[in-house]
Amino acid sequence: MKLSVIVPTRNEAPNVQQLIGRAAEACREIDAELVFVDDSTDNTRDVIAAVAATEPMRIRVIHREAPAGGLSGAVVDGVRSSGAEFCMVMSGDLQHPPELIPALLAELEHNDADVVVASRYGAGCSGRVPGTGGSSGGVATWSRRVLSAGATRITLALFPLRLRGCSDPMTGFFGVRRSAIECSALRPSGFKILLEILARHQLTVSEVPFTPGLRTAGRSKAGVGQGLRFLRQLGELRAGTAALFAAVGAAGTVLNLAIMAFLLSSGTYFVAAAVVAAELTIVSNFLMQEHVVFGTLPHKANGLRTRFAQSFCFNNLEALARLPVLMLAVNVLAIDAVLAQAATLLAAFVVRYLYHSRIVYSAKPARTPGAGRTATNGGGIARARGRLRRQLARGPGAHNLGTGGLGNGHAGE
Repeated sequence: MKLSVIVPTRNEAPNVQQLIGRAAEACREIDAELVFVDDSTDNTRDVIAAVAATEPMRIRVIHREAPAGGLSGAVVDGVRSSGAEFCMVMSGDLQHPPELIPALLAELEHNDADVVVASRYGAGCSGRVPGTGGSSGGVATWSRRVLSAGATRITLALFPLRLRGCSDPMTGFFGVRRSAIECSALRPSGFKILLEILARHQLTVSEVPFTPGLRTAGRSKAGVGQGLRFLRQLGELRAGTAALFAAVGAAGTVLNLAIMAFLLSSGTYFVAAAVVAAELTIVSNFLMQEHVVFGTLPHKANGLRTRFAQSFCFNNLEALARLPVLMLAVNVLAIDAVLAQAATLLAAFVVRYLYHSRIVYSAKPARTPGAGRTATNGGGIARARGRLRRQLARGPGAHNLGTGGLGNGHAGE
């Protein structure tokens, strides 16, 4: 197969009928499939199945009961399930015109690029975004246009080499050569999967200008939470997990020392103050690790309770091991209790990081989305099986499914 068009969806029922019709028309001369990776809580999946039954194009639905990684995770699951030479990613809200699919595919094939980006800001785009000179269609308000342009500029400045040749690393409309990316290297979270792909691979990039359409139905999923995930993604891609772990550790150290200083000032014995400060910061550090450091790690081998138990027990043992050193520093060497506590915390950083990264947050192998969660063109396989059972029930000599056995010639996974 030449192309898989991957569409992550979440409650896009009003848009999918038009999207399927336009995509099928655009791919009429292409050996292509349309893959919906659906995290919806409405009837989007049912609408896709109903429309797919009327279209000749191969259409698959991967419904994720546990939508890990958000939109980016959905894209990675779709790419992982594909056996096509190229994959193309677009939104389900019609802001990305399906009519541009042939042009993006041609750019991938003829320029030998690893990635082709539908850019709002590249040469040839219409409209203006403050500070970039690109297209602003589809970004509804002036404030969002400024935020989008600012985020793009910051991202380009942070990754000048990996993003060379890409004017719009924030776009969600792009195509990739399937053999050029390694899904296991990605840590998807939030919306900006193209940035994740480009920052973790060395890829050649080409661009096709486009102007986004306006959302006419459904609701945008962008919000403050997505903005915070984007900032975390920038920090992880630029500094790495160890640096984020160090930042969380530094915040925890400040909190630990502040609690200890407060308790000492109220007359608490320094050992008791150290114990209380340690227990409170062990819990706060675990919460920050979950959301800031290791939150994007896919396929965690351990559940939340197990991770907390492992982290809590280890940190208590580590705090217990530091206690005699702290007492020695204060009682024998006459070092200030807060300074001694800071020194022991710093010394234990490397051990804590290695333990948490390799044991608490160890990963299990990724599982390719399987046929059990995949529907194909209105249930053609199920219909074929039903016909087979009926023919078997009629007796010997009636076992041939005929030329239309799977319906439209579309096999499932």
